[in-house]
Amino acid sequence: MVARKRKRAERDAESLPSPPGYSAIPIKFSEKQQACHYLYVREHRVREGTNSAWPQKRTLFVLNVPPYCTEGCLSRLLSPCGSVQSVELQEKPDLTESPKEPVSKFFHPKPVPGFQVAYVVFQKPSGVSAALALRGPLLVSTESHPVKTGVHKWISEYADSVLDPEALRAEVDTFMEAYDKKIAEEEAKAKEEEGVPDEEGWVKVTRRGRRSALPRTELASLRVLEREKRKRAHKELLNFYAWQHRETKMEHLAQLRKKFEEDKQRIELMRAQRKFRPF
Repeated sequence: MVARKRKRAERDAESLPSPPGYSAIPIKFSEKQQACHYLYVREHRVREGTNSAWPQKRTLFVLNVPPYCTEGCLSRLLSPCGSVQSVELQEKPDLTESPKEPVSKFFHPKPVPGFQVAYVVFQKPSGVSAALALRGPLLVSTESHPVKTGVHKWISEYADSVLDPEALRAEVDTFMEAYDKKIAEEEAKAKEEEGVPDEEGWVKVTRRGRRSALPRTELASLRVLEREKRKRAHKELLNFYAWQHRETKMEHLAQLRKKFEEDKQRIELMRAQRKFRPF
């Protein structure tokens, strides 16, 4: 009965229409599952004369990877084809054809909740050929290698989220050492090229040698804040809102009343001095 089901699954896999240039590999989450999920695989290639982050002829590109299929699961499923060097899951295909920096064990983005793509690197090119000819269905979760789901998966993810302080400090120190070394090399290179003309006779002007910024005093800080306040007031839209119209009219009436009172006082003063001659 089991052999009959396996042959039927193989026939379905062979008759399943695959995207052009891809081979279909049926997988099932467990033995109890009846329906198969299909991975679409092909050899990873790039244009001639371009660099790639993945080694040529040893990298298998995998599409339609389900969320429950982790990097460890893919490595175990494809290990019969040959020794697997590395497996990396991504949200979408990597279009940058340049070497990638190593992924940190602590500082990494959140996992993608949906289907993903994978890059599987084998030790030898024969592993890719064997994977393209692979037939299933393959089981993701077995008794010897069960895949955690539900509450057990949440507990495992929470336990993995608790970081080791010493390991984290060691990785941060290593990163900072590499960063300081890179900055020192760039500064040394810029200092060597300073004042040296290029092939066309142009001299590159850098920011080296400029006076360092002086510490800002309290009075200077107030001047900067006042300047920013004037800039914001200049950029504000005048008479744009209804309340701005009302406030403008009220301020205009207040100024007219103030001017009227000042004129009355001036006229009274001139009358008292008998200098008021209306005619």
